[in-house]
Amino acid sequence: MSTVAKTFKIGGDLEVNRLGFGAMRLTGPGVWGPPENPEECKRVLKRAVELGVNFIDTADSYGPAVSEPLIGETLAPYPPGIVVATKAGLTRTGPGAWPPLGRPEYLTQQVEMSLRWLKLETLPLWQLHRIDPKVPMEESLGAIAELQKAGKIRHVGLSNVTPAEIECARKVVEIVSVQNRYNVGDRTHEDVVTYCEQNNLAFIPWYPVAAGKLAEPGGKLDEIARHHGATVAQLSIAWLLHHSPVILPIPGTSSVAHLEENMKAAEIALSEDELQAIEAAAKA
Repeated sequence: MSTVAKTFKIGGDLEVNRLGFGAMRLTGPGVWGPPENPEECKRVLKRAVELGVNFIDTADSYGPAVSEPLIGETLAPYPPGIVVATKAGLTRTGPGAWPPLGRPEYLTQQVEMSLRWLKLETLPLWQLHRIDPKVPMEESLGAIAELQKAGKIRHVGLSNVTPAEIECARKVVEIVSVQNRYNVGDRTHEDVVTYCEQNNLAFIPWYPVAAGKLAEPGGKLDEIARHHGATVAQLSIAWLLHHSPVILPIPGTSSVAHLEENMKAAEIALSEDELQAIEAAAKA
């Protein structure tokens, strides 16, 4: 069986359990407005912590201003060891719409709002949600570097970037994490995963569960999943944990039952043969 690291130190000092929780779904349809069942969402957050989740990822744009306040209201004051990561750099003009905005004064404002909503004095991990093509990255991150010096941000990460963009960003501020779309069926950013491994950066995959033909009944993933008494979704998460020690999956949900199902993925031990079979199925 392939051995799997259980924890990862973000920035070398924030040790988290590798299977975290993504809080995007604690909102309404289109990641817009409040969730249909706020009380269930609060139960999800509390249950996640009970199950050992100590890495929670959110963003100012989830709602907007819905996910962060819900987390702060539910979990603050936070239990020891909880790392809440957030992001800014995308605005919202309606359900499913995410225009980028990286002006320094806007990002500074949003950091202050995140601190207020999350009820924190320092953001453990702040991530630039998207590079704004209209604003030089050096300007966007320059403001963040100043906030870091002021003690309002501990560590800085990026989202939706290439290795070349990470290199440019590191000339402005120390980067400790990258968050890109990635799963067993979509490995477009494999070069970013490799870069993160080489530089000991956390890689946080969004959209971590394989979809489409890979998730269909009767396929290779379904066959391996059934062998482990698991779902294809659980197998997708388990594959991420096995694939690289720097990967921190953050599957999200607004249901306690679905949360508990996701968390069981950490218990799945995959053999080298199974890992190869999963990857071969993804390439087929």
